[in-house]
Amino acid sequence: MSFQQHADSMIERRALLQAAAAGIAGAALVAASRTAAADQQPAFKISLAEWSLHKTIFGGKLDNRDFAKTAKQDFGIDAIEYVNQFFKDKAKDAGYLQELKSRAGDQGVKTLLIMIDGEGELGDPDEAKRIKAVENHYKWVEAAKVLGCHSIRVNAGSRGTYEEQQKLAADGLRRLSEFGKMHGLNVIVENHGGLSSNGAWLAGVIKAVGMPNCGTLPDFGNFRVSKDEEYDRYKGVSELMPFAKAVSAKSHDFDAEGNETHTDYVRMMKIVLDAGYRGYCGIEYEGGKLSEPEGILATKKLLERVRDKLRG
Repeated sequence: MSFQQHADSMIERRALLQAAAAGIAGAALVAASRTAAADQQPAFKISLAEWSLHKTIFGGKLDNRDFAKTAKQDFGIDAIEYVNQFFKDKAKDAGYLQELKSRAGDQGVKTLLIMIDGEGELGDPDEAKRIKAVENHYKWVEAAKVLGCHSIRVNAGSRGTYEEQQKLAADGLRRLSEFGKMHGLNVIVENHGGLSSNGAWLAGVIKAVGMPNCGTLPDFGNFRVSKDEEYDRYKGVSELMPFAKAVSAKSHDFDAEGNETHTDYVRMMKIVLDAGYRGYCGIEYEGGKLSEPEGILATKKLLERVRDKLRG
């Protein structure tokens, strides 16, 4: 190798080393930027469950079609959860559903899910009635798809022994989840009375279904199994969080410091976050001492304070 060839080789090697160093530095900057962006993301997001305004809606003071606007303009919330009771005869009304979608879109509000009630027991011991209940939910899966939801929330009502009810509920949920899968929708179960308010029982049902699109919607307050049995809410949420695709931040009453008097929100939200959940937590105010708007704002303020505390 001549002197000139050696010099050229050294220059080329130096250039390659400089390029490699620059690449490493650039990658480090990108990684740091992504980390900073992740750090700026909230630990969880806040949505509004329509049931928080059920008195207002049933009282004729708010039209279901204006729920998205109310959530955004009155409460500064840009994600909502509908309740089918407020438009139960509109599941197949294409024009109505498109109007709901357009109104939410105009406000920059995301529609997350529809809570379904009154369509029969998915764990009914009578097979014909159980299948009928499953089929009754089909229209809501289709409506949720139109609205851009990720899920429908259902109940797992049944009758019989502990094990019998698990088997029956799992059967109905599996049938419905198979239909939901065809539409890209999740079927999620709330702890909502009876054995569904027993966290271990409901977790067992979801495991028995064994489908990725069948999960839970843990509610902080719905752990009344019967008039004689109240399931531990913290234990219950812990058992349901591994399957959670949504969370319901139930609230009733607040003390002078703005804390919910029935649920330790710091403790509960730590359970939620420790499970790896980073989605929406839906405000569901059901109290009677504050008005519905006041209760929603109090819950939102508490969630924001807890989020800052846990983030710190």
